[in-house]
Amino acid sequence: MGHRPTLAVIDADGNDGDVKFVSEFSQEDAQVVDVSVAVQHTHTYTHIHSARVLAPRQPDRMDESLSSLIAIFASTSVIGLGIGFILSKFHLPYIWLHKVESESKHHGGELVAEVLKSHGIQHIFTLPGGHISPIIVAAEKLGIRIVDTRHEVTAVFAADAVARLSGSVGVAAVTAGPGLTNTITAVKNAQMAESPILIIGGAAAGLLKGRGALQDIDQMSLFKPLCKFCASVTCVRDIIPTVRQALQVAQSDTPGPVFIEFPIDVLYPYNMVAREVGMKGEAKSVMQKIVNWYLGNYLDNLFAGAWDPRDTKPLRVSIPFASPELVNQCIEIVSKAKKPVILLGSQATLPPTPVQDLRRALESLGIPCFLGGMTRGLLGTKSAIQMRQRRREALKEADVVILAGAVCDFRLSYGRTLPRSAKIIAINRNREQLYKNSDMFWKPRVSVLGDVATFIRDLAAGLSGGYQCDPEWVATLRERDNTKEAANTKMGEEEPEIHLNPVKVLQELEELLPPHAILVADGGDFVATAAYTVRPRGPLTWLDPGAFGTLGVGGGFALGAKLCRPEAEVWIIYGDGSLGYSLSEFDTYTRHKTPVIALVGNDAGWTQIAREQIPTFGSSVGCDLAHCDYHKAVEGLGGRGVLLGRGDNIKDKLQEAQRLYKEESVSVLVNTLIGKTKFREGSISV
Repeated sequence: MGHRPTLAVIDADGNDGDVKFVSEFSQEDAQVVDVSVAVQHTHTYTHIHSARVLAPRQPDRMDESLSSLIAIFASTSVIGLGIGFILSKFHLPYIWLHKVESESKHHGGELVAEVLKSHGIQHIFTLPGGHISPIIVAAEKLGIRIVDTRHEVTAVFAADAVARLSGSVGVAAVTAGPGLTNTITAVKNAQMAESPILIIGGAAAGLLKGRGALQDIDQMSLFKPLCKFCASVTCVRDIIPTVRQALQVAQSDTPGPVFIEFPIDVLYPYNMVAREVGMKGEAKSVMQKIVNWYLGNYLDNLFAGAWDPRDTKPLRVSIPFASPELVNQCIEIVSKAKKPVILLGSQATLPPTPVQDLRRALESLGIPCFLGGMTRGLLGTKSAIQMRQRRREALKEADVVILAGAVCDFRLSYGRTLPRSAKIIAINRNREQLYKNSDMFWKPRVSVLGDVATFIRDLAAGLSGGYQCDPEWVATLRERDNTKEAANTKMGEEEPEIHLNPVKVLQELEELLPPHAILVADGGDFVATAAYTVRPRGPLTWLDPGAFGTLGVGGGFALGAKLCRPEAEVWIIYGDGSLGYSLSEFDTYTRHKTPVIALVGNDAGWTQIAREQIPTFGSSVGCDLAHCDYHKAVEGLGGRGVLLGRGDNIKDKLQEAQRLYKEESVSVLVNTLIGKTKFREGSISV
C-alpha cells in the first residue's frame, strides 16, 4: 500500500478485506485492538458498533522485561560457552574426577604391551630407539618376543610375513623421525598386499611438537595416505582404547596397515615426565605462575585416570560376506558353464575361512584354477585342477570366469585378457579392486563385495552333487600345461655361454625341497623364472611382495616366516641385485637363531631391466653389477657360504647347503653364478 498508516479500521467481521487508513505509522509496530467507535473519514461518518482496529503498538513493561531477559540470557550464554571451552580445553572435569597417581612407577608402555598380549601378539619387530623403549621392555616382560633387525624396513616386512602366515596382526615398533620414514616402502607394500600390520611409532613430547625437538616431523601426514587408521595418543588413558581400535581396523573389511604415534611423554613414568616438563618450584611473576599452572595442567591431563581398569580384549572384527541371493545367482551361472576358469588372488587366503577349507571347496568344484600371489601352493605340488601355463589362451576360450580375489590390473592386462562373451563373477572385499578397470575393458555379470574364501566355500556347497566341470575342458588345459612344462624342462638343458643355466638350477632345487619348505621370492629375472619352475609345497608356503613389486622383501619375509613356522625349511630366492637390500639381516638370523637358506642367482646385473634397455637404447648403463663373493660376505655375519658355479654338481651343492643348515643350525647362502638364457625373452618390467 504506498503509504504508512497510523490507524486502520478492519471490517467489523475481523476480515482483511475492508481496511481504511487514516494516518502514518509502521505496520511492523502495530497491534490489533478491539474498539466500539464512530470514525470520521473525509466527508462521511461510518458508525461501527464493534470493530478491530490496527493501531500503533505502545511499549509496555512486559516488553522491557523481555528485552532484559534476552540480554541476560545472551550474556550468560557467552560466559557459559567461554567457561565450557576452558573446561573442555584443559580437561578440567576429567582431571577433577580422576586421580593422578604421581608416585606410581607404571608407564604407558605397559598398557601397550597388555593390549598386544591380549590380542595374541607373539612377536614385535623393531630397531630400538629411546622413544619406544618402554613398549619394548614391557612387551618382553609379558612374554612377547622382541626381534630387532638391522633396518626398520626389515622389521615391517617381517611383520607383514607374520600377518600373512598367522592370520593375525603383525607388529613393528620403530623410533620417531627417520625410524618411521625408513618404513614407508614396506608400509605401502603391506597396503597394496592387504596385510594387517600395526606400525608403532615414537614421537616428540606433545609440548615440544613443532618446536624443534629431536626427530620431530609431521609423521601423521606421511602415514595417512598409507594406512587405514592413524592416531596420535595424547594422554595415557587413551592408550588402551586406541590400540584396541587400531588392531580391529587392521583386520576389518579389506585388511591393511594401521599406525599409532606415541609421543614420548605418554610412555614414560610420571616422575620422569614431570622432571622433563620443567615447572619452576617457586613462581614469582604472574606470567610464571600462569606458565606453571599450564604445565601442571598438561601433566595432570597426561596421567589422570591412567591406571583405571580398562578392557584389553579384542574388539569384534567386521568382515563382509556375500548374501545368499548373490551366491544363488552365481550357482545358477556356474551350473550351466561348459568352460569355467577360476583365477585366485592373495585375498582368498584371508581369515576367517581356513585355507584347507578353501582347498577342499576348490577340489569339490573341479574347475580349472590359476593361482597367483599368496594362493600359490594352495592345491599342493600336483593337482588335477591347477594350471600354471598358458593362462591367456584358457581365458580366451572360457565361458565363465571367476575372479576370486584376482584384480584386473597390470597382472591381467587391465581386464583386456577377459573375453567379452564370458560371464564374469568378481569377488573382492575391496570395492575399488572389485571394479578395477571395469569401465574400460570388462564388465562383471555378478559382482560380490565379500570374503573370497567364504564365497567359494558356499558356492561349492550349493553345487555339490549337482555339477561336474566338463572333463574334456580340464583335459584340454592339462595337455597345454604339460606341453609348456615340457618345453621349460628342455630349456633347462641348454648350456649358456658362461656359468650355469638358471632354469636348470631351479629345476634341481624343485627336486630337493622338502614338504614343509617355505619359499620367499625377492628379485626380478631369477625370481620370475622360479615362479614358473619351482612348485610351492602347500597352502601359505609362498611369499612374494605382491602388486607393488617391491625389491628388498626377502630378509624380513624370511625372518617372519621362520618365526611363524620354526620347523619349516625357509628358502629365499634372491636376485643378486635384491640381495643388496637385506644382506645384513643374516646377522639378525644369527643373533635370533632363525636360520634360513638363501639361493642367490648371481648374473652380475639388473637383468630384467637390461633386457629391454640394451636393445631399445643401446646401453647397459646403471644395469651392471659384479660377480661379488656374497658367500664370503655372509660368513662375516655369522652364516655359512657355498659357491656354486660351472663344473659343480648342482644337486650336491644344494644338498651341502641343506646339510649345513640342519647340522649347524646356521643360515646358509648359496652364491650361484648364472648365465643368460632365452627363458624370459620378451618379458617386460613396466
